[in-house]
Formats: sequence, C-alpha cells, structure tokens
Amino acid sequence: MGNREKLLEAARQCLFAKGYERTTVRDLASAAGVSMAAIGYHFGSKEALLNQALFEALDSGGEAFGPSTDDADLGALWGRLIEAFSANKTFWMANLETVLRAQRDPELREQMTAGLGQGRSGMAREVTGTAEADLPEATIRTLGSVQLALVSGLMMQHLTDPESAPTAEEVIEGLRALTAYLPEKA
Repeated sequence: MGNREKLLEAARQCLFAKGYERTTVRDLASAAGVSMAAIGYHFGSKEALLNQALFEALDSGGEAFGPSTDDADLGALWGRLIEAFSANKTFWMANLETVLRAQRDPELREQMTAGLGQGRSGMAREVTGTAEADLPEATIRTLGSVQLALVSGLMMQHLTDPESAPTAEEVIEGLRALTAYLPEKA
C-alpha cells in the first residue's frame, strides 16, 4: 500500500474514531505512518483528504451502513441504518459537518452534489434490490430521493435524541400510515 492509500485508510479510521473536526494533521500522518508533508503532497490539505475518505466510505456503504443484503427488505434496511447511526455516531456527525461546510465551500459543494446523486441511486438500489445500472432515472429521482431524505432525517433524530428516535418498525409503520394521506394524483 502506497502513502496515498495509507492516508486514505488513516483518514477513514480517524473519521470513525474522532470525527472530522477533532482529527488533526498529526493524527492522520501518525495513523498512516507517513510524514505530515505527505498529506499536502497527495491531497493538498487535511480537509481534502478527509472529504475524499468520507465520500469513499459513504459510496462503498460497508462500515458506514452495515452489511448490505441482496433482497429488498425495507425493514432490514432501516434496522441496519439505525444500527449504523448508533455504532458510528462520530462518522455520521462528520457527515453532517461536511454538509454544513459545503455551504461555504463551492468545490466541496460540487463534490457533495455528485455524492447526493450517488446516494439517491444507492438508496433506490437498496430499496428495490435492482442493480443501479438497471434503475430507471425516474425511480432514482423519486424513490431514491425520498429514501435519502428519510435517511437524513432519521440520522439526525438518532444522533440528537436516540432514546426517542423511531425504531425500524416504527419507520415502516409511519410510512404505511403516510400513504393513507397521499392524493391520487400530485
């Protein structure tokens, strides 16, 4: 593994252990076993390294979302997500911090915009069990967008008030109840 890859792995570990704001250049260099100058050489800045590690962790799911399943079981998906919010609280707080920083950083906002597109597609895949390449754009824009919005809201509830945040079963029941109020045509 080269220094670039070591730094990305160290950044991922630091995001899960310390979060975005508490991770220092020294933390990253020490965890990767490289000089602090290597961060600037390979990524330009600590922020660029942490951003890339965050986006890669979100894109791959993995430790961030918990193990994926091949079937489209919405209850199991919500259960995995809720468990991930609790198990990886520091990582999810880093995700929220990045959303806020992106409002002041046009380059980061551009990266976040691309990430949202991938998130919509990934959420539509998780719900339907259909490969992302086979998903119609309309499914990604509707189902994927709504699922991503629900994930974001549930994440904030679990980070802020985990004792009264809804369980996976309550989310499913709430979605069922919500459908009773949907108009026939929008």
